[in-house]
Amino acid sequence: MIKIAFISRSTLFTSPGGDTCQMEETAKNLRKKGVLVDIYLCKQSIDYTSYDLLHFFNIIRPADIIKHIRLSGKPFVVSTIFVQYGTVNAGGKQGLLKRIFSEDGLEYIKVIARALKNGEKIVSPSYIWRGHRRSIQYIAKRAAYLLPNSESEYKRLSAKYDVDAKYHVVPNGIDTELVNKKYPYSEEYKDSILCMGRIESRKNQLNLVRALSNTAYKVYIHGKASPNAVAYLEQCKKEAAENIKINGWLDGEHLYTAYSNAKVHVLPSYFETTGLSSLEAAVMGCNIVVTDKGDTRDYFKDYAWYCEPDDVNSIKNAVDAAYKAPYNESFRQYILQHYTWERAAEETLSVYKQVLNLE
Repeated sequence: MIKIAFISRSTLFTSPGGDTCQMEETAKNLRKKGVLVDIYLCKQSIDYTSYDLLHFFNIIRPADIIKHIRLSGKPFVVSTIFVQYGTVNAGGKQGLLKRIFSEDGLEYIKVIARALKNGEKIVSPSYIWRGHRRSIQYIAKRAAYLLPNSESEYKRLSAKYDVDAKYHVVPNGIDTELVNKKYPYSEEYKDSILCMGRIESRKNQLNLVRALSNTAYKVYIHGKASPNAVAYLEQCKKEAAENIKINGWLDGEHLYTAYSNAKVHVLPSYFETTGLSSLEAAVMGCNIVVTDKGDTRDYFKDYAWYCEPDDVNSIKNAVDAAYKAPYNESFRQYILQHYTWERAAEETLSVYKQVLNLE
């Protein structure tokens, strides 16, 4: 039996995001294939001798990773989930910092700030003197494989950090068990506009609020603010008209009931490697509105309606067009063929076997 330790950020469950879903679903489907998978937060102590291989998530948080590489002596792979926050249009203090520091410099400052403000321990002290860029390069050059979610993601990482590493694309997916269930009619969500995701400036819910307030649409924004985005959430609530409801997470059957009754799902993000909620909503029958900032075109091709995140008229026009259009059933079949967690587990397991010389 192959034994794997999944390791990720300390806020994986207190501030869940797409990486949380990716880890949990990949682990669940690997276990179905006979792989032993344990999930750890980076701050936890790990008996490395119990595992054949380590699997890290989020290369943009190298301070969470380096210590475990050095102490374990184990081969490792990294699901890169390479988000670039430099594309986010930030105001206030954050905007000022972006004008002064490089993207890597800002990420370095964020690590220090999370330690001082939020009490997130800097797991790898060497990150302090190595810096953000060199820390990412250190990890990428030593990894047995990098596992980006798309070809586009690897190309961005390679270009930015001058990395030439072994890699294997492991696409994100949908839960076919949830997709194939029957969900009840919901008067609340019927023909509504949805936006599911962590509430923060990168996801750009504020411009969605501005684009759709006081329209005829019923709009539901569901998510939890990241630790440093509480003020952003409050601004969204302050500007939302009565036709827009902003609430916490939906999960499981509640989430899929909303998807199956809604008409359009909007994720007008400044950056997405995939946009898991877009993938989930699309397979449940929603037309989707996204931006092309990041790797979304690799996933959604010409099936989605694309908008500019900084332009509220562009967001509104894309929503109007998506709302009027019939759903394309071939989109659902395309997703079921290419983007499932079963396939993600198969691709991941094939890499493990190569690294461990089992193939």
